[in-house]
Amino acid sequence: MPRPLQAPGTYWEYNDVRVNRLSLALLRLFRRPLPEVFADAVMKPIGASTSWHWEGYRNSTVEIDGRTMISVPGGSHWGGGVFIHSEDQARIGLMMLAEGDWHRRRILSKHWIDRSKRPCPINPAYGYLWWLNTDGGYCANASTKSFFAIGAGGNCTWIDPNNGIVAVMRWLDPAATNQFVELVIGALVR
Repeated sequence: MPRPLQAPGTYWEYNDVRVNRLSLALLRLFRRPLPEVFADAVMKPIGASTSWHWEGYRNSTVEIDGRTMISVPGGSHWGGGVFIHSEDQARIGLMMLAEGDWHRRRILSKHWIDRSKRPCPINPAYGYLWWLNTDGGYCANASTKSFFAIGAGGNCTWIDPNNGIVAVMRWLDPAATNQFVELVIGALVR
């Protein structure tokens, strides 16, 4: 059943369609598969493994410059998405904690990182593809400067600039995130 459309800038809803559309736009911009771009621009420079992979859906091919390419999705369900282990997730988190640097090498612009952590005008808990703890609403025990990459299956990368923490949670019930954070923060105090 179709739902009524809202005026642009007045309604916010989380869904993978916006990330899938961003992926297609970036594919057209770079004119090469995003897994290659991501590997060259981010994963290789931060020393990530080669075991991660980014899969598209069987019906998500496009042709650019006579070459058939997969337009990869943002989510990791229905057979598509990024498949990555926790050490590589932590490396990305450490780069984000260092505001886009990796051992004094600029990987992502500081401007992009700052924008990623800036609350959306109609949802203060979301930035550019990152969940924010702006008012402590996502995780009461985490600092309000904390931000999170949250994925399917309870997978989460928590970045806390106030305490210099990057923690990767895998297959954790999202309801237990606050307790996990409390235990980590508590261990710092001891």
